[in-house]
Amino acid sequence: MKIIRWAQSPARVGATALTAACALAVAGCGSGGSTAPSPAAAAPDTPVTIGIVELNLSNPFFGTLEKATEAAATAKGWKVMKAEAKVPGDSATQVTAIENMITNKVRAIVLDPANATALVPVVKKARDAGILVMTVNASLTPLEAADATFATDNLAAGKLIGQWAKATAPSDPHIALLDYDLSDGPASGRHNGFLAGYGIAVDSPLVSGTALTKGTVDTGQSAMENLLSAHPDINTVYTINEPSAHGANTAIKNKGLAGKVAMVSVDGACSGVQDVKDGIIGATAMQFPSKMGQLAVEAAAAFVKDGTKPKAGLTDSGTVLITDKPVSGLESQTSAWGLQNCWGPAA
Repeated sequence: MKIIRWAQSPARVGATALTAACALAVAGCGSGGSTAPSPAAAAPDTPVTIGIVELNLSNPFFGTLEKATEAAATAKGWKVMKAEAKVPGDSATQVTAIENMITNKVRAIVLDPANATALVPVVKKARDAGILVMTVNASLTPLEAADATFATDNLAAGKLIGQWAKATAPSDPHIALLDYDLSDGPASGRHNGFLAGYGIAVDSPLVSGTALTKGTVDTGQSAMENLLSAHPDINTVYTINEPSAHGANTAIKNKGLAGKVAMVSVDGACSGVQDVKDGIIGATAMQFPSKMGQLAVEAAAAFVKDGTKPKAGLTDSGTVLITDKPVSGLESQTSAWGLQNCWGPAA
């Protein structure tokens, strides 16, 4: 998710405009002949092509995930077909992309779904055609609609920052929640995880207010401005991702509250970890998008070799709490470690 460059603004849990979303045919992609064998049964010397279907690449998280997936595939000598959603929730572009990949008889598809349910029918069509379909970053509903999922356990990530916020909370906490559309799987997981980690429900009297953002700097700032106008005593802020936290910090500074509000987030982008180092974010949960793509390609390799499918369900790609204010009993790493292991460009 999770995630926009600070200089840019918007669209999904962090994303702006997108480059050509459906530049599907990459040089050398296999063409589909009606007599070609099914993907799982192809001869060993048959050229392998896989599909990568991502979200909007103006978001560094999704760009990092796609590049890692493509690099792992091309390192195996495979060809790649790629497509990206144009805007948040753009399942239509992704459906079209998968249809084209089915026609071109790709062997596997690595999908970051724009919608948990809208992609299910076309994924079934692909799987019925003998194509291995794996989701990364986010899952389908039901989870078993894909052959496997490689993603952050967003509920666990939310719990980590909720526990940290609870352990460092002032004696009179007034909490604000800056969310993203909660029908989005990662967003709802982080939201619910934070509440569980803190040990409260969303209707707790400790929660001063909630607001939806688009996961961007601009919407984080405007949402925080509105919440502070209504609840000037807010002193603890959960944010869906680091760009929204960065924007919220501007609103906090403009209200003369710098240093008086603790903020937590999720992602692990280099710019977000820098905000931890600079004291803007108290703690963030780092994700590993490159690992998601690499795990998916390794699973595809086993399938291409002999038809072996990966373990069904979610394979957690890992989460690490990043903070320079460690809490006893809660494992974490410093911002210095985070800057060595982060993804995406620094601010």
